Amino acid sequence: MTAETSSPVPAGETEDGFDRRAEQLRLVEAVLFASAEPVEEAALAARLGEGADLRGLLTELQAHYSHRGVHLMAASGRWAFRTAPDLAPLLQRETEVASRLSRAAVETLSIIAYHQPVTRAEIESIRGVATSKGTLDILMEAGWIKPGRRRETPGRPLTWLTTPAFLDHFGLESLRDLPGVDDLRAAGLLDARPAITTLLPRGGDDAAMPRAVEDSVED
Repeated sequence: MTAETSSPVPAGETEDGFDRRAEQLRLVEAVLFASAEPVEEAALAARLGEGADLRGLLTELQAHYSHRGVHLMAASGRWAFRTAPDLAPLLQRETEVASRLSRAAVETLSIIAYHQPVTRAEIESIRGVATSKGTLDILMEAGWIKPGRRRETPGRPLTWLTTPAFLDHFGLESLRDLPGVDDLRAAGLLDARPAITTLLPRGGDDAAMPRAVEDSVED
């Protein structure tokens, strides 16, 4: 009498045929769809439990949705489904914007984005004019900037940083994705006015804000 041998269980499945990885993939997908805000990786990992290949699951989902109407995108370690970039113009509606960013707010946001962490005095030095507290308040209310650490210099001035909401709003995965001077010139977005041409990122390359900010400038 010969001993029975069991067939090997396929990778990712238990003996009853349950595909654990497929179920984890569905769970991550469901959490991201149900969330109104981008979800941090730590929150997704907590849902899956120990040993889950979160990064692999997210990569697989990104590939699955890469040719769909929505894409899975990351911004500062937070994940969310967003409209496919090539479809965005088809979904836009022309609406009257009641509150537009002032030129001062656009320039201030540009400086913070490219020079952070930066103090108010440094912002004023780059712009060449005083920056009102109201300008910073407007940008904070929009959720695009936040206070950073104080400088270890006389007076210990407060520094300013952009937020994950800033990256998410402008479709950036990280600050490294901010447009450079060549990209802006090619797109015809580089503003030659003196106040704007001072907005140079550290290292010497000039730059300006993405189109979405320029479109919000008060006429």
